[in-house]
Amino acid sequence: MQTEELKAFVIEKLEDMKGRDIIALNISDKASFADYMIICSGNSNRHVKSIAQSVAIDCRAAGVEPKGMEGNDVGEWALVDLADIIVHVMTDTQRDKYNLEQLWAE
Repeated sequence: MQTEELKAFVIEKLEDMKGRDIIALNISDKASFADYMIICSGNSNRHVKSIAQSVAIDCRAAGVEPKGMEGNDVGEWALVDLADIIVHVMTDTQRDKYNLEQLWAE
């Protein structure tokens, strides 16, 4: 799956799982480790974990093996590494605290 196609696939899966405030940032000119960072919010720790697990499972089913997952034990902030795309699923508190959109937009 090409990067743009994977990005659309991930956003669709986040929407299916009722992820909120989904944003895709093109970071290809700022970072060498990925082309896109997709950030979304979940309603609770359980919701964050569920969204991240669902994205990983759906990507595997589509033939894209996640390189890793982090933070799924606590559920305040989960990360799914899809190589060219990094997916962050966060509670509102963590998203406001770390403000990744502003950090990577600069």
